[in-house]
Amino acid sequence: MVDAGWTMTGSWPIDTEMAYRLRAQNSAALASSVHIVCRPRENPDGSLQYTVGDWRDVLAELPQRIHSWMPRLAEEGVVGADAIFACLGPALEIFSRYSRVEKSSGESVTLGEYLEHVWAAVSKEALSMIFKDPDTAGLEPDARLTAMWLWTLGASSSNASADDSEESEEDSDEDSGKAAKVSGFTLEFDAARKIAQGLGVHLEKSPSVVEVKGDTAKLLSVAERVKYLFGKDAETTVTGKTPRKKKQPVQQSLFAELQAAESAAQAEWGDVKGPKPGTTVLDRLHQAMVLFAAGRGEAMKRFLVEEGIGNDARFWKLAQSLTALYPGGSDEKRWVDGVLARKKGLGF
Repeated sequence: MVDAGWTMTGSWPIDTEMAYRLRAQNSAALASSVHIVCRPRENPDGSLQYTVGDWRDVLAELPQRIHSWMPRLAEEGVVGADAIFACLGPALEIFSRYSRVEKSSGESVTLGEYLEHVWAAVSKEALSMIFKDPDTAGLEPDARLTAMWLWTLGASSSNASADDSEESEEDSDEDSGKAAKVSGFTLEFDAARKIAQGLGVHLEKSPSVVEVKGDTAKLLSVAERVKYLFGKDAETTVTGKTPRKKKQPVQQSLFAELQAAESAAQAEWGDVKGPKPGTTVLDRLHQAMVLFAAGRGEAMKRFLVEEGIGNDARFWKLAQSLTALYPGGSDEKRWVDGVLARKKGLGF
């Protein structure tokens, strides 16, 4: 379109997809079709306009355009994946108003190179909206990726924890007549790659946070990160669950799970020892969430107070943001709310 002499002047997501179609159930499928508005790049006499843009000017204008556009989309109720792709039109207008964009060296800038900067600008603006703070530099890449991932999914539309996807896979093995339930924090790989690219993260190099399988990528649940967070045998020790090959009863009360977890944790840690703090803010928050889930109140207190984890303002900032992003009714939502509920009582 750009080479043919067209300028993209805007884009609007229009609800054209059925919300209850199978493809959209508990997934990040777009709810809208993004319509891009185009105008011919012409001179007053109707001839094709040929102008060369300066790469520095284009890059300087891009963040301002995204900053003015995304809040407008949010006010209209356009968030998540729809908002990301709806920003393409305004961003492309800056680039496509010229027939060619050049760097100071005279080298021509490709559209693909420009789009990398677009995803970065969109990610940065989305993060500033999520954390209500223009400066998110203090947060490590794994925290920014997790927040952007959940925001893109539109977490409020999902009612289940990421663990449900594992149960659904097991159900499908025994109940072949029933369609497997698709849930969890899953995105199409291409969309996930664009998000990660904008944050400077390589999905393939982030196995402790993301699992890539074929054309999909899944943000690991807190339960799936337990072994990484606590050590070799931590999955059984902290959660009270043992590796299983056969399907266990679907209905198991939360009380029974926590009781088993507390007994296992007591045997391993005793009354004093707690986990070794993780290397990032997200790791430390997830560790605190697991301790809360396992009923290890004293261990969590020592972790936050004596280890000084709770003195880091980024810890509570991230917790406050994730409580708004995790799906309502999910384990993660309950656990992070539980940690936040202890904040005042612990003196923070």
